[in-house]
Amino acid sequence: MNASLISSLSLGVALGLFFFGGLWWTVGKGLTSQRPALWFMGSLLLRSAVVLCGFYFIGDGDWRRIAACLSGFIVARLIAIRLPRRRRYAP
Repeated sequence: MNASLISSLSLGVALGLFFFGGLWWTVGKGLTSQRPALWFMGSLLLRSAVVLCGFYFIGDGDWRRIAACLSGFIVARLIAIRLPRRRRYAP
């Protein structure tokens, strides 16, 4: 595996953490807001735009780099799913 694929994988993890961390933050803000729809829609548009632009620039037309970035994004999703469960049951 060459350096560009490793960096694409790492950047994919970063994009995933941004996306799912932003989702977690938005849910917290949206539940206590007077206008939750504005929070959810604005956050979705911003997070999606950042991630899609990230995939576009990281991939740079190479399907292997796009696949590595997507793999990193999926790893971040798995982390985001498992992390709250561990915290909940920690003493």
